[in-house]
Amino acid sequence: MTRIFLSLAVCSTVTLVAAFSLGLIIGDASLRSRVVQSRVDLHFLTGVAALVFGVMVHALVVTYFMGTGRWLEETCNAYRLGNTWQQASRNVKWKLYPSMMVSLLLLIGTGALGGAADPASAVGFRGVGPLSAAEVHLWFAVVTITVNLAVNCWEYVALRRNGVLVAEVLGEVKRIRTERGLDV
Repeated sequence: MTRIFLSLAVCSTVTLVAAFSLGLIIGDASLRSRVVQSRVDLHFLTGVAALVFGVMVHALVVTYFMGTGRWLEETCNAYRLGNTWQQASRNVKWKLYPSMMVSLLLLIGTGALGGAADPASAVGFRGVGPLSAAEVHLWFAVVTITVNLAVNCWEYVALRRNGVLVAEVLGEVKRIRTERGLDV
């Protein structure tokens, strides 16, 4: 799972950075120039793709923890292994979830601020204090990419730790099955 996750997390980060970079080269988005508007369109589409991809990566991690949590519960009950491994897996999972939620909210918030910052938007967002709407969106994007990268690193560590727990349970199951003559 960690190799797949690592590949997806790297692609997600690259997509976020690509959307960020495309946003930097837009210039004045209020200009009716065909070149500027094509840059806005490309940034928008890449941003939406990055948002969806980032959310998908986090959803994959949640799904993995749901599946392995259930597997650990059923296996530990079936082989009467106690709940030590289940509890350890739950601890890893529940320590990770709050940071994942922050990352998801930042991804969605950055996308929403980007839409609101578009001069063609009906929202009419003008910014906050001395920052224009585009600058607010920019700084949210910087925070989002940074936090998302940190959370991806934390997810990787959690996935590795959970993988060790699953391997330990598999080893214990194999030992029990061998003792009982069930492995051929």
